[in-house]
Amino acid sequence: MSLLSASFTASTPIALASSSSLSSRPTARSILGDGNTSDSISTVGVADSSPSSSGYAGNTSDSISSLKLNLLELEAGGGFVNLSLGLENLQGRWKLIYSSAFSSRTLGGSRPGPPIGRLLPITLGQVFQRIDILSKDFDNIVELQLGAPWPLQPLEVTATLAHKFELIGSSKIKIVFEKTTMKTAGNLSQLPPLEVPRIPDALRPPSNTGSGEFEVTYLDSDTRITRGDRGELRVFVIA
Repeated sequence: MSLLSASFTASTPIALASSSSLSSRPTARSILGDGNTSDSISTVGVADSSPSSSGYAGNTSDSISSLKLNLLELEAGGGFVNLSLGLENLQGRWKLIYSSAFSSRTLGGSRPGPPIGRLLPITLGQVFQRIDILSKDFDNIVELQLGAPWPLQPLEVTATLAHKFELIGSSKIKIVFEKTTMKTAGNLSQLPPLEVPRIPDALRPPSNTGSGEFEVTYLDSDTRITRGDRGELRVFVIA
């Protein structure tokens, strides 16, 4: 699944767990911290230290390894996620604070992203997911900054990748791509949004099916962990 797409509270995960285990299992706050202290997620490998604080890239390989172990502990403590009994907990706008796809420090924050040609780099900003369980809308929202040759100013753009979603089983979600919309921000925010033409199916690479699946492995009222069909680990907090 492609993705063009804080503080934590100790809340009960959406999971099937015995009442005897509730008091002893870890919570999002105990594992990830509250975002403001020295043991918070922002200092153990998630939040970027750049001014944009996008939160994708880890600080060191050791901190990334430690974070992944902590997330495994959180998933295990949360128990089995059953979205068929708590789909409403997906509702809302979620901010991506960690993705294993960005932990190599090649993307995210103020670091240049993949270049378009030689003079037009893309800087990846915040990434959000907006989920509406009634309409089945699942939008990946990405804030981008398009570089320009001097003396032109960078162009701020918000890209929205619209999908529809369906629940498969108890904890797996399938999304199907519909369209991409680009909207300028900053000084050009008054311009209307532009829908990007979709690549015809006949010209699309076989690997680009326009759909993807991921499993929700942890979910409470403000924290969500997912593992994608291509092995990507992501952590979201409610925005």
